[in-house]
Amino acid sequence: MQQSPSANPLGQYLRARREQSRPADFGLSPGPRRRTPGLRREEAAQLCGISLTWLTWLEQGRSNAVSAPTLAAIARGLKLSRAERQYLFQLAARSDPTPQTQAATTPVQLQSLVNAVRSCAYVIDRHWDAVVWNRAAASLFSPWLGGAERNLLRFVFLDRSAKRFIVNWSERARRLVAEFRADTAGWQDDPVRKALVAELIEGSADFAAAWQSQAVRGRDGGKRSFMHPRRGRCEYEQYTLRLAQQPDLKLIVLAE
Repeated sequence: MQQSPSANPLGQYLRARREQSRPADFGLSPGPRRRTPGLRREEAAQLCGISLTWLTWLEQGRSNAVSAPTLAAIARGLKLSRAERQYLFQLAARSDPTPQTQAATTPVQLQSLVNAVRSCAYVIDRHWDAVVWNRAAASLFSPWLGGAERNLLRFVFLDRSAKRFIVNWSERARRLVAEFRADTAGWQDDPVRKALVAELIEGSADFAAAWQSQAVRGRDGGKRSFMHPRRGRCEYEQYTLRLAQQPDLKLIVLAE
């Protein structure tokens, strides 16, 4: 049974993309006898490597059981942009097996970003290495960013000064491990992640116990307190933001 248009967003989108595609962009002649705008359904099916019947059913909403490989073939066949491909997979409620990446933000752009923040701000990568930071962050985190170690977890668990610097270290340290586990769940096979976890397990019984607990928490922010060696106790509200173009980078802002 064919669905109503309002109940068939995937089919509507596929048909719109097909009809808005220019045949010349696919090496096809527009031809004087072409009655429909854009690509004919049989042309689109051939370009996508799927059957005409299957494409017809999808456009008409007669089936929603479309696989991720089929969606990827449609995205390639219709030459969808990164945003269009992402939207296609979202409509079908499927995960893209090969998500498209955007152009990387340069270090200069990142530095300009954190410099524009008046509060303490820094950016960490997928392994929780500090990439860039502003003056406020350098001043607050002098025990961390003032040294040679840029990885947040190595500082927290392997640097003796961390227990004096981070107020309520035990609770905060356990929470960081739970946040790291959740944050890097998609990087299970990353060799750098594996090596970092192995190093921390070997070097810190506290990390090993926290990692063994399998606790998972979102990096939600909240109150943060530090005992600075010169400034004394410092209180902040932490906010964590992901960069749209590079979601594996996180901007951390500590507002007073």
